[in-house]
Amino acid sequence: MSKRKVPCEIISQSKISDDIFSMVFKNKEMAEEARPGQFVALYTADPSKLLPRPISICDVNKQKGTIRLVYRVAGGGTKLFSELKSGDRVEVMGPLGNGYVTYAEEPVLMGGGIGIPPMLYLAKSFYERGVAKGNINVILGFRDKGFLIDDFKKYATVHITSDAGTIGMKGNVIDLVKQENITGDMIYACGPTPMLKGVKKFAFLEDIPAQISLEEKMACGIGACLACVCKSAETDEHFHTNTKRVCKDGPVFYAEEVEL
Repeated sequence: MSKRKVPCEIISQSKISDDIFSMVFKNKEMAEEARPGQFVALYTADPSKLLPRPISICDVNKQKGTIRLVYRVAGGGTKLFSELKSGDRVEVMGPLGNGYVTYAEEPVLMGGGIGIPPMLYLAKSFYERGVAKGNINVILGFRDKGFLIDDFKKYATVHITSDAGTIGMKGNVIDLVKQENITGDMIYACGPTPMLKGVKKFAFLEDIPAQISLEEKMACGIGACLACVCKSAETDEHFHTNTKRVCKDGPVFYAEEVEL
């Protein structure tokens, strides 16, 4: 798909938690190309907000040609998106970035906060590939209220934690993995940086390969502006610095590739 913004029809929009919304839009070409872990860039109709908002792909229906986004209202741009309704159109560019590899047979998926939605399409991809539901472990870390839990249960064994213990076990995703002795042949994670640091350390100590998706503020979304660089373990061949562009080189990296 060429990296250009195209108008897409919104099929549905709903509020699924306090500040969490679910949007489904239609674009057959984007849906056909989308892979777990990738994102799209959405543009508002407000001329004062020129930069797009990057939002992770939550789910894809290739037969219907639709993409689902689950996002948190965090500012003016996402507030405008939340006000769109079925039949409206939104300009979208994507799919963008590099996604997860999906060759594992006993995957362990860890999502925290708004890093939870992209784990859904990943879990679905493993399930549709033929991995048994009981071999797909998903650990969801919430602040206080849950969302998307029933969606995940269609494809995986679901484990839940929350900061205060209001839903599931009290603690974080690593606490739960240790307490329930969950193991696998590959770890996949998306969430806030403190969580990813814990995942990286755990994966290293347990000698399990891990891929993590970084959350960074972005501008262009295609690697041209260098607004979303992160520290990398190796020197970049093009820029000769120890950095990687989250939007272009990521957002998914092997844990050992990046410094958190």
